[in-house]
Amino acid sequence: MASGILVVCEHEDGAPKKTAYELLSKARSLAAELGGDVSAVVIGSANAANLGEYGASVVYTADGSEFSSDGTGSWASALAAAIVEADPAVVLGAASVDIRSAFPRLAVRIGAGMASDCTDLFIQDGVLIARRPMYAGKAFADVSISSSVALYSVRPNSFPGAAPVGGSATVSPLSVSHSEAELASKIVGVEAPKSETIDLTEANLIVSGGRPVDSSENFDRLIRPLAEALGATVGASRAAVDAGYAPHNEQVGQTGKVVNPSLYIAAAISGAIQHLAGMRTSRVIVAINKNPEAPIFQHATYGIVGDIFEICPLLTEEAKRQGIGR
Repeated sequence: MASGILVVCEHEDGAPKKTAYELLSKARSLAAELGGDVSAVVIGSANAANLGEYGASVVYTADGSEFSSDGTGSWASALAAAIVEADPAVVLGAASVDIRSAFPRLAVRIGAGMASDCTDLFIQDGVLIARRPMYAGKAFADVSISSSVALYSVRPNSFPGAAPVGGSATVSPLSVSHSEAELASKIVGVEAPKSETIDLTEANLIVSGGRPVDSSENFDRLIRPLAEALGATVGASRAAVDAGYAPHNEQVGQTGKVVNPSLYIAAAISGAIQHLAGMRTSRVIVAINKNPEAPIFQHATYGIVGDIFEICPLLTEEAKRQGIGR
């Protein structure tokens, strides 16, 4: 009978991502109530052994040229092979590009139920419940899955990161077979953004600017220095991106990136529903807007009614004075 939790641990340049540790930490606490072991699966060449220090008893690995291209078919095959070996009741993955592509195909292949883009997981009456936003974050649904294997993708920053708990893991290479169809699609190249900051989807601190910034020069003068002083990642509204003030990879919202930081600063962003759809689940929202009737204030934890041309430099100087972003 299926039991335990399998965590899909993604990595970057061979090092596990922050989301891997977040999910392992949550898996440990869930397994303590549900029973069973915590295992992990790593696809592609990466340092897998240290995941044992964070609670994984076994780490399944799938390495080879067919996994280097991040094709959806190869990922689905590797995850299916890991599920056969681990026989888990629950599979957790981050709500990332790769998981969003692979989990639906995997769910169909193995006949599993799936809940996507979850922001919380908890046990209720002995059953694992997933909480996920609906209707652009206006409502939340609590979902339970009755299939023998349940798949859950989780937004980054939904859970605290894990501290090492000691222990070691057995590393078990997987034998994965592929059909030609599964290898038909692949990524032939990646043009990474020229930035040393954390990607928006994984960032814990975000400073976003809206169209009233009025120019790319002002965006660079107001928003980016504040983000740098706080050690935050820069975001932008669609209106700011459409106006050319920021690149599309910095856009937050329904047609941009969905984020889930601990702190989201919205500077001169009115709070249109399309933008709220991408950041409404942020733990703390600070709104800066000179219009006291701006809709963003209805969703903000803290609101500052004022001109961003005055407020942002003051916040930047104070953050520098206190050394927050160091």
